[in-house]
Amino acid sequence: MTYEPWQAGMRITAGRLASISATWQTWTPAWTTTTGAHSPSYGNATIACDYCQTGNLVVCSFDIAFGSTTSFGGGGGSDNYAFGLPVACAASSGDTLGFITMRQSDSAQLIGRVQYNGSDSIRLSIDSGRVDSTAVTNAGIIDAVSPWTWASGNALHGLFQYRAAS
Repeated sequence: MTYEPWQAGMRITAGRLASISATWQTWTPAWTTTTGAHSPSYGNATIACDYCQTGNLVVCSFDIAFGSTTSFGGGGGSDNYAFGLPVACAASSGDTLGFITMRQSDSAQLIGRVQYNGSDSIRLSIDSGRVDSTAVTNAGIIDAVSPWTWASGNALHGLFQYRAAS
C-alpha cells in the first residue's frame, strides 16, 4: 500500500491506519553496469529483496544468490555493477546507505558499503578484508572480477536505508 501523509479532517479507519503503516513489498533490482555495456543478467538467481517505506524513509533488505545461468557480464574490472532502487533516492541521503556481505563461500566473505549512485541506483564498495585472511587483490566497487570472479553460488546479503526523493 502506498504511503499517504496524514491530513487534517481524515477519519481513523482500519484502511487509513494501514496506509500510514509501513508494509513490506518485494522488488527485483535492475542490474546494470556503469557504462551500460557488458550487461549482467540474473538468470536463475534467487532474489529475495524487499522494502518498506514510512514517510520519506525507505528500508531495503537485499538478498541475492547467483545461480548456474547467471551472467556476470564481460566487463572485467572496467565496468562496475549498479543495482536499481525500489523508490527514487534523495541526493541528501548521504554516500553510505548501509552495509552488505559479499559471499563467495563460508570462508570467503567480506563486508562492503551500499553507496548512493544517483537517484535510481546503488553501487557496492569493497570495504573489508576477507574473513579467511586471504588478501583482496581486486578492491573498489564490485564488478565481474571484484572482489573475486563471481560465479554460481556467490551471494549478496544486506540491509540499507535512505531518504526518498520528494
